[in-house]
Amino acid sequence: MFMKWSVKRAAETSEPELIEEPEIVSEPEASPSATQDRAESEPNELALKISIHRELLDRINLSALDKMPRASIRSEVAVIINEMLTQQRQTLNRGEREALVDDVLDELLGLGPLEPLLQDESITDILVNGPKIVFIERDGLLERADTTFKDDRHLMRIIQKIVSAVGRRVDESSPFVDARLADGSRVNAIVAPLAVDGSLLSIRKFAKKRIGIERLVELESMPRAMADVLSAVVQSRRNVLISGGTGSGKTTLLNAMSSFIDEAERIVTIEDSAELQLQQSHVARLETRPANIEGKGEVGQRDLVKNALRMRPDRIIVGEVRAGEAFDMLQAMNTGHDGSMTTVHANTPRDALSRIEQMIGMSGIDMPARSARAQIAAAINVVVQVSRLSDGRRKVVSLSEITGMEGETITMQEIFRFKITGRDENGQVQGKFEASGIRPKFLSHAISAGINLSAELFRPDYVMD
Repeated sequence: MFMKWSVKRAAETSEPELIEEPEIVSEPEASPSATQDRAESEPNELALKISIHRELLDRINLSALDKMPRASIRSEVAVIINEMLTQQRQTLNRGEREALVDDVLDELLGLGPLEPLLQDESITDILVNGPKIVFIERDGLLERADTTFKDDRHLMRIIQKIVSAVGRRVDESSPFVDARLADGSRVNAIVAPLAVDGSLLSIRKFAKKRIGIERLVELESMPRAMADVLSAVVQSRRNVLISGGTGSGKTTLLNAMSSFIDEAERIVTIEDSAELQLQQSHVARLETRPANIEGKGEVGQRDLVKNALRMRPDRIIVGEVRAGEAFDMLQAMNTGHDGSMTTVHANTPRDALSRIEQMIGMSGIDMPARSARAQIAAAINVVVQVSRLSDGRRKVVSLSEITGMEGETITMQEIFRFKITGRDENGQVQGKFEASGIRPKFLSHAISAGINLSAELFRPDYVMD
């Protein structure tokens, strides 16, 4: 039977998928043979796109593409593709040709099969487990995407395109790399021999629309009372540690809280992959650098924190502390850089302090445990715990204040908490925000900064929802 190409586009997430189907459909459900035809057409469709892409590379001036708008490139590429299809005797209708042109442009100018996923603003994470398995995260939950690559070489070409754009490399001698896309999205790639079943690619998408505190309140990630208190914490220059697990929203909250920093202050940010979106005009952004092919030239976060102290900062913001830079960050907080902020991976506020203590040991400085804890207690004023609940929603589950030391223990008091009460019939986590009834010590600093917070906010019977 004569076969034609037809286009099937996923509603929101997947790339255009070309499938082969009979011209005349006699039954509402596909037969086993029709299903097999569709499965066999997928590699044929990928092979067609890749062959056209390769021929285009031979026929166009790549250096001229940077100076041309996408619409102009598209019109010229469409003409060339139509010629190729005629030469190859491929029968496609107008809609199918336009879809093919878009797909080839994604390969030529973008990241191929990943482009539709990157354009979908509802997707927050893209997780590629080899050429044939792609997962996405939407609304905090993972789901399988229809997106595929032709083979691991195709996937490797996309990975190389990403990392080369930021001057990094990935190969057998350097099989994993952190990078970022042009829009700031964070990328991690790991390839053979470390990746056993095909190259692995993880993309944490950079939100095009900045999420502020007001939006977090609308999303019920925190109540209005907690937002007001966090605003007072930042404006009164308290040092803040944001703690949470992977994907819990630490960077989002850090961005939101940074909006309360005065425009007149000089801020220095330090990150492994630059993704903070500070809105102030006086921001100096620093980013780490990996070692070169000879294993030299690496610049880590600790080097940048030390250098930041010479840059006359009012506040230092470290995207995330992971190792010895935690000690230097504490030193900065203790030496006149009040109002500094950072994040750490931990499941509870108490765990976060333990992680910081361990990181001090990683700095190579021989310091007794009590001295390390004293440094932490003196430097950090507020610990904010964020969490991604089992239903995918993200919440600020605790706001705690460090009050000092008792013996060898750091003392901490919880100001607000999110208390889980159960689940509804749809499986959504139910709970409520509540105050502990403790009046925080940082309230006096807020008053000195001209910020008046009602004492009612901290009453345990205050309705916060």
